[in-house]
Amino acid sequence: MAKGYWIGRVDVDDVEGYQKYITANAKPFANYGARFLVRGGAFETPEGSARSRNVVIEFPSYQAALECYHSEDYQAAKALRTPVSTGDIVIIEGYDG
Repeated sequence: MAKGYWIGRVDVDDVEGYQKYITANAKPFANYGARFLVRGGAFETPEGSARSRNVVIEFPSYQAALECYHSEDYQAAKALRTPVSTGDIVIIEGYDG
């Protein structure tokens, strides 16, 4: 079974407010077996546009990645993120070749 991934690119406008989101997302991420592969860090953008923060989160399956995003707990965390940041999230199925 292929794993699932969230790829997030975020510009944070309020670091203190964003910390509340990080605290709140810990529970749904734990419940759905999420594991951070990338969480900030140095990066280069040789093509296209960029945001200030990049995140890649691995889930045991694509279905788990979708269920986490749509869960009540994550939606509550997202409500904390939305007013203090601008971003893009892609939920994608991993390659199982």
